[in-house]
Amino acid sequence: MGERKYRQRGYQDSDRERREKRSDQRAGPKPETFGPKTPRMPGTHSVVRCAGCGAILPPDFDPTGRCPRCAFELHSCKQCAYFDTSAKFECTQPIPHRIAKKDSRNHCTFYAPRTTVERQTSPGASRSDDPRKAFEDLFKKQ
Repeated sequence: MGERKYRQRGYQDSDRERREKRSDQRAGPKPETFGPKTPRMPGTHSVVRCAGCGAILPPDFDPTGRCPRCAFELHSCKQCAYFDTSAKFECTQPIPHRIAKKDSRNHCTFYAPRTTVERQTSPGASRSDDPRKAFEDLFKKQ
């Protein structure tokens, strides 16, 4: 490579140096891969969220009542698990007629509260809004 004008590697250069570097990197012990790999999956939990404000409802909530945060009617189409805007009468169940107001209380017999499965995350470290304090915390001895 000494006679060339530029130092970029090209098609004329030999791959011997690259192969030697790769073989040196692979020389270490191989990790044991016997048996199934354990998945590192986060835990999940089922929650019911208000369709109006998104607040998580308590496990013992009254499905015929209202949201404690925004007073949204919980026994409504928007809160139902069978609510689908692309289905006939906007419901996946065989209802006889369309319910006009989807966010108001109704007496549908197919009602089931919409539950979602969410990932359980651990609360992160408390973030400091003060940049100086955050910087000093980096160098604090423990």
